[in-house]
Amino acid sequence: MLRTFLLSLRKLSHEPLGMFGFAILAVMVIVAILAPWIAPYNPYTQDLSNVLLPPSAAHWAGTDEFGRDILSRLIYGTRITVVTVLSISVIVGPVGLIIGVVAGYAGGRVDAFLMRATDIVLSFPSLILALAFAAALGAGLGTAVVAISLTAWPPIARLARAEALVVRNTDYVAAARLYGASPMRLIVLYIAPMCIPSVIVRLTLNMAGIILTAAALGFLGLGAQPPAPEWGAMISNGRKFMLDNWWVAVMPGIAILFTSLAFNLVGDTLRDILDPRHVRS
Repeated sequence: MLRTFLLSLRKLSHEPLGMFGFAILAVMVIVAILAPWIAPYNPYTQDLSNVLLPPSAAHWAGTDEFGRDILSRLIYGTRITVVTVLSISVIVGPVGLIIGVVAGYAGGRVDAFLMRATDIVLSFPSLILALAFAAALGAGLGTAVVAISLTAWPPIARLARAEALVVRNTDYVAAARLYGASPMRLIVLYIAPMCIPSVIVRLTLNMAGIILTAAALGFLGLGAQPPAPEWGAMISNGRKFMLDNWWVAVMPGIAILFTSLAFNLVGDTLRDILDPRHVRS
């Protein structure tokens, strides 16, 4: 285990873009944890004497229409983004893995039923389906997490099924079956662990789209509710001032851009490290 970890670190050291992505995510987690001590101002306190100030030494990212410091709101908004990402990962990863592995191992009618259900969800654009679920369940951060999770598991399930179809025919699985291992034991101990690396990579690569979907829900008022400093909602509030006060909408947009870029870089690097069949050209 230690040798594998050290080998992964060595591979990571040869991926500067991947290290950059990991660094951004590490900074995000640290900022989310230390937000009360890092933020220069209270993100909820209004100061109508300092409305729509441009970026300066006092307010590095400017102020919004209520005089609130945008940098402080971005820092606290990192907490919402981290919670959203972790919550969706905890839901989507296991659900997609279980459905995909069961379908791939069982085959037959079970596979057909689970994959047809997956195809039905995939037939709808994820953002439209998330909007429908969020509108039906009501606005809020928890609702946004559930709505996105309900639309984000099918790609994970299809990948896990493809991996399970390969793994179930390997020699060590056949040997375990001959020794009397039950289907549940085969799935949990022999097949699912081999699918986890690919699922982690795919989940990481999907996070950029998930963050954009969460921002879109916030932009439309179906995510975290005011005065919560959710980045999508901040862009929505700042769009009215784009022509004269660009920083109100651009600053949270930059935060979303770098976060999405970081997840893409990390996902691509994890694919190189965890999948020995993938060779960078």
